[in-house]
Amino acid sequence: MEFRIDRTAFAEAVGRAGRALPARTPVPVLGGLLLEADAGRLAVTGFDFEAAVRVEAEAEVAAEGRGLVPGRRLLEVCRVLPEGPVSCALEASRFTVEADGTRFGLSTLPIAEYPALPAAPAPYGTVDAAAFATAVAQVALAAGRDDTLPLLTGIQLRLDGGEMTLSASDRYRYAVRRLEWKPGAAADGVVEAAEGVVEALLPSRRLLDVARSLGRCGDVVIGWDPAGGGGLMGFEGGQSRTALRLLDGRLPAYTSLFDMAGAAVAEMECEGLAEAVRRVAVVAEANSPVRLDFSAEGFVMLRAGFGDDVAAQRLPATLSGADEVPVAFNPAYLLDALTSFESPRVRLELLGAGQRALLHGVADGGGAGAGTAEAGTAEAGAHRHLLMSVKQLV
Repeated sequence: MEFRIDRTAFAEAVGRAGRALPARTPVPVLGGLLLEADAGRLAVTGFDFEAAVRVEAEAEVAAEGRGLVPGRRLLEVCRVLPEGPVSCALEASRFTVEADGTRFGLSTLPIAEYPALPAAPAPYGTVDAAAFATAVAQVALAAGRDDTLPLLTGIQLRLDGGEMTLSASDRYRYAVRRLEWKPGAAADGVVEAAEGVVEALLPSRRLLDVARSLGRCGDVVIGWDPAGGGGLMGFEGGQSRTALRLLDGRLPAYTSLFDMAGAAVAEMECEGLAEAVRRVAVVAEANSPVRLDFSAEGFVMLRAGFGDDVAAQRLPATLSGADEVPVAFNPAYLLDALTSFESPRVRLELLGAGQRALLHGVADGGGAGAGTAEAGTAEAGAHRHLLMSVKQLV
């Protein structure tokens, strides 16, 4: 194998494929990146049984071939390569990288021991890449981080007609985001007991990384095999293709949780509330709540801290459905929720201390009462974030 490639393209392909490399593995060959050169292109693949990432780049190929190169070491080499063309060659068990007088030699791994890569799921439909990246980021922050509860570390992706729904929960919060997608011919022809509805639970960190890397690709092609496909879902955009293995199970239904009948409704400026939470939380001990006292007189008072170490700030806010509502939240969770919204204002449906609170964004001009502006309604339906308030108020 011998090829010549632009340094930037080479580093990007190695870097993106390298995201699939396992941090630790008892199988040494999984620490390698598979390089395949043929017909004017170089393909770099990383694989760890949970994810397979394949990235292609244009290259001048003098000799076709494939080799397995230690991934971490190749990543380090790419970081220090000088700008310009890079010449690479595989000779026996040695892989060389040369650029502008700088030369590196790397021992290769036994390619015969590398596991067979999973087949890419067939194209099932497409979604706008930027919208998909935003939606995944909005719900990923609600996913759990405890790997002993793998079900709660996932993002549930649901495809139903022309609508995609993403959701995640760590038991203390639940984020849901809906967006449009375009089913392909394969999706249109699916006839199943579930009437063509697809539900897949995907590792949140993996999906977030994939969505970010494809955010500027225009459209993301989603791959899915309705017949089973080995429990994989594919994501392809530009010259990158990723297959993620599904997690077992599904998240609890959120429909009843999001039913906020009888809730008081508060509305205020989103960025201002987030900044106030950051400000007053500096005096709070770890995991101590921030209290919000909403009043129908047109303001909310934020408080945090105990004894002499306290902070407070008053902000404009509208409230309907009650004369006053006191609630308290984990400040980190509340900030995550507030910063996930793109709209200038946020609406909070409040049941009271120790109960659920539903947040959703609204456009300027929406009121806090039942007569929600049309733009606000659309924004609210697209992205919603449920938080549990703290029972014991500060």
